[in-house]
Amino acid sequence: MFFTCGPNEAMVVSGFCRSPPVMVAGGRVFVLPCIQQIQRISLNTLTLNVKSEKVYTRHGVPISVTGIAQVKIQGQNKEMLAAACQMFLGKTEAEIAHIALETLEGHQRAIMAHMTVEEIYKDRQKFSEQVFKVASSDLVNMGISVVSYTLKDIHDDQDYLHSLGKARTAQVQKDARIGEAEAKRDAGIREAKAKQEKVSAQYLSEIEMAKAQRDYELKKATYDIEVNTRRAQADLAYQLQVAKTKQQIEEQRVQVQVVERAQQVAVQEQEIARREKELEARVRKPAEAERYKLERLAEAEKSQLIMQAEAEAESVRMRGEAEAFAIGARARAEAEQMAKKAEAFQLYREAAQLDMLLEKLPQVAEEISGPLTSANKITLVSSGGGTMGAAKVTGEVLDILTRLPESVERLTGVSISQ
Repeated sequence: MFFTCGPNEAMVVSGFCRSPPVMVAGGRVFVLPCIQQIQRISLNTLTLNVKSEKVYTRHGVPISVTGIAQVKIQGQNKEMLAAACQMFLGKTEAEIAHIALETLEGHQRAIMAHMTVEEIYKDRQKFSEQVFKVASSDLVNMGISVVSYTLKDIHDDQDYLHSLGKARTAQVQKDARIGEAEAKRDAGIREAKAKQEKVSAQYLSEIEMAKAQRDYELKKATYDIEVNTRRAQADLAYQLQVAKTKQQIEEQRVQVQVVERAQQVAVQEQEIARREKELEARVRKPAEAERYKLERLAEAEKSQLIMQAEAEAESVRMRGEAEAFAIGARARAEAEQMAKKAEAFQLYREAAQLDMLLEKLPQVAEEISGPLTSANKITLVSSGGGTMGAAKVTGEVLDILTRLPESVERLTGVSISQ
């Protein structure tokens, strides 16, 4: 569908959705058209400079004509607007102007071929009206209306128009001479008749030539019109076929892309399945076997540790019981020994004490000589009298030992010498 959106522009809307969206507002339901494509066509008035160079007129005289035409796409008439949309939708304003210009120029050349130079030159209004009428009847089928047409300029390269001016000047001069020479009327009349017959004969000859040229130009113009029409139809058919071919190519390209993407998806799925199987074979199964092995080893190690712990606990328990029994036995033996020693002490006080002293004297002697055995170096200082060397050290130790009984007697009251 199409509608006029401004004084100089029409908008064509195509491609409505099959299921248009619906909007509810204020208790009313509005169906919103889903527009897929919007195209605009210009309604501006176009000024065309229509030039026809060296066109042979009815008498075979080539002249050049320039006309000014004002045309526009009729937006008020829906039928004409629809025809214009069919013809020019998607074309620029320059392309529309070019088509209208070619049409006007063709009609202008055809009308020039049917008229004489004198008719075009003397009656420009008639020429303009004929071009306007013929062009309007043809362009209206395209949706274009001709607003105005004006003949701007006529010129030729053969000085034919200049000669027409001379003929008119000659006629005026002839009339003046006739008026001035009424007394010489007879001579003037004969002269004028002779000139007239001469001109008439010349004109008759030119007319016959012009008729032949006219027939040729008419046939040529008819053939040109037919050729241009067929050429235009062929161009339109070619453009239509090119558009259809492009559409088919695009559809096939889209289908190829769909197939390629489907194949890519299938290949990717196969690759994923292959990688999953490879992962299953290379990672998961070895990992499960390793896990099972580690679980078995862990369970065996756990059992071993439990058994070792139980064995160590049993060993510790038995060792503890043995040590406890040994300690108890030793304690009982020491207690029995102590008890017997106590009884002995009760019976043999001094003898028992002496026995204990004699038992401990070697330990006392060992403690006294211990520092000497662990010494790395001994320095002896003497005043100059007595022995020196190792005998001196031995003598000192023996002197300490000889004094030991006296020290024991003072401490315990037991005399070792007695």
